[in-house]
Amino acid sequence: MGLPVRKSKVLPPPTCPLTESLALLRGAWAPNVIWCLSAEPRRFGELRHDIPRISARVLSARLRELESRGLVCRHLLATSPPSAEYALTELGRELLPAIKALAQVGRTLIAEWNSRASLERKARVVG
Repeated sequence: MGLPVRKSKVLPPPTCPLTESLALLRGAWAPNVIWCLSAEPRRFGELRHDIPRISARVLSARLRELESRGLVCRHLLATSPPSAEYALTELGRELLPAIKALAQVGRTLIAEWNSRASLERKARVVG
């Protein structure tokens, strides 16, 4: 039997702003959903169309999570059958520059990979 664990007398360290910001984007497809809502509010079916590889179950879960984090708001439409529209909140809009920067890095990486693949194909043909 070991010694008992004593309680700490110091306050926990302050939370890291970067960790908190990244936690807002956790979950598969969360950045994609935010990206698709960046231009205008979208209905569920429109988001499914915008992100073809996402399942309805995952999209529904992601929208609920983003809404609970205060990034997305859900507005009920007076239609028959009832429908809802999703839009970014001000907090959600604050994430757009970071998501756009990540997308630019992705474009650069894809261009580099394509360039390398092209050079490798040429080297195989010549060699």
